[in-house]
Amino acid sequence: MRPHYNPAMPTIARLPDLLISQIAAGEVVERPASVLKELLENSLDAGSKVIQVHLEEGGVKLIRITDDGCGIARDELALALTRHATSKIASLDDLERVGTLGFRGEALASVASVARLSITSRERGASHAWKLRGEALAEPEPAALMAGTIVEMRDLYFNTPARRKFLKSESTEFAHCADAVKRLALTRPDVAISLTHNGRNLFQLAPADAPRRIADILGDDFLGAARTIDAGAGPLSISGFAIDPTRATDARDGQYVFVNGRFVRDKIISHALREAYRDVLHGSRQPAVCLFVNIDPALVDVNVHPAKTEVRFRDSRAMHQFVFHALQRTLAAPVQAESTTPLIARSTTSHEYPAAAAHQDNRPNFAYAPPLRHQGTLGVAEPAATAYLAFARAAQDIGQSPAPRSEVAPQFQPAEGNDRDGPPLGYALAQLHGIYILAQNARGLIVIDMNAAHERILYEKLKTAVDNRQIATQSLLIPAVFSADALDIAAVEEHAEALSELGFAIAPLGPNQLGVRAVPALLQSGDPAALAKSLIAELREHGITQLATARRNELLATMACHGAVRARRLLTVPEMNALLRQMEETERAGQCNHGRPTWTELSMDQLDKLFLRGQ
Repeated sequence: MRPHYNPAMPTIARLPDLLISQIAAGEVVERPASVLKELLENSLDAGSKVIQVHLEEGGVKLIRITDDGCGIARDELALALTRHATSKIASLDDLERVGTLGFRGEALASVASVARLSITSRERGASHAWKLRGEALAEPEPAALMAGTIVEMRDLYFNTPARRKFLKSESTEFAHCADAVKRLALTRPDVAISLTHNGRNLFQLAPADAPRRIADILGDDFLGAARTIDAGAGPLSISGFAIDPTRATDARDGQYVFVNGRFVRDKIISHALREAYRDVLHGSRQPAVCLFVNIDPALVDVNVHPAKTEVRFRDSRAMHQFVFHALQRTLAAPVQAESTTPLIARSTTSHEYPAAAAHQDNRPNFAYAPPLRHQGTLGVAEPAATAYLAFARAAQDIGQSPAPRSEVAPQFQPAEGNDRDGPPLGYALAQLHGIYILAQNARGLIVIDMNAAHERILYEKLKTAVDNRQIATQSLLIPAVFSADALDIAAVEEHAEALSELGFAIAPLGPNQLGVRAVPALLQSGDPAALAKSLIAELREHGITQLATARRNELLATMACHGAVRARRLLTVPEMNALLRQMEETERAGQCNHGRPTWTELSMDQLDKLFLRGQ
């Protein structure tokens, strides 16, 4: 029920400063992890190289951040606790080119309004440190501190008990705090970070290179199952790691994406990830990534949300295309690139791109190093308008530049190599139960699911042929006849031209019959009637001329599934070797069209362990 309006009350009034800060705190300070994130960002912006985090009761009772940054001058301590006071921006131009993690100047004031806050800091070159308590009218007092800053927050929401009731259990709040520390630690492997909770030291990260820091936080298993990404175009670069599709899991919390060193949850990038992994993931498995996107700050707006976890790109379509194609190239690497080097050292094929700005020269950087406190704009070489055009053009170029894709080759033509170590998948030894091919390479034993592998080969060849409008047709000596209803016949007659472009010749042979007179040459070993039935079902549901790329690819995957060599079919050794060579030349050959692995390798060391050799 609407409250009664009292006309005697003033309609407009200035809110008290404390209430203003508490309103802002409702946006900035969601939970202890929110406070921790803001304080850590301040420490990193201050140029800290060593950061210590101490928590009690999940961060509700205590959050203490100790750093060795540049410190805060005595006369600026009180100002630091006021709203919209910051050293990181000074003009609209700075705001449009934000290069620091923090910039709003609201965090300390918001925290001080809902918790007991104190700051102890010693500016570089100062004779001693000063401490300021967050209480009103407090004056800085001398303190002992070698260098840097200590920010201490106690008793979160002590003065707003209603807000405190919304906090979760201690273990839950601590888990969020630990995640906040880990995310910031991922972006700055050069900074030593330690975390203590209730007096217990949980981890202490020493300065390291980017892969080591990622392994320390996300685990060696992630790094060992990931592929390296390193691409750049114009004012944009992307680096990091993406999970090998065959090693993906159902976990939905494995995506770490950073834009200019800032952890973000961006719908554009998330969609690009899903699209790049679309036909290489099995079932409900999710792509796990740790990606660092560096872009001219003028081309991304970070002033979108108070928590700064959302950004807005000046050209979201160009960003989507760049991320999608960079990932797609990595996932499309042929078997040879996948198996000749350890996963931890993998890298995509290098490409020539236009000269990139600021961070391109040091790729793979895997991090974004902001300037020390406020230093004006970042000094990016290109003006914003020029950088924007280069960004859009480069993103278009990377999409149009074709990734290496194998030529359409005759099926099962033997082609054994003579290189010193042999081909990556080795040479066939035998067939197991008509399902698996056993092969020997320089490292050990290779086991190949021949049906899954052949599916991927056919699928990629069909995509290439359709893209190039070069599908070869194989006429059948005797038409394959099957029963059909009136709607099937109508669909065939309506889409006769489109069917011909896909390599099919299908025509009515009677009121209730259709005949297949020709099929794509790539699928000539499949069942013509089964192929035609699956294709007609797609036609009736979607209409082939209206198929988008994703739906078209699903159709081609279905065709490849029907045309692939079936299980229990006996192959000769030359046929098996020809299949291995085609796998080595085919994109995404590590997974079938449904995301299942097509092959696995058992090294000699693994085999020796199975039989306890040398033990």
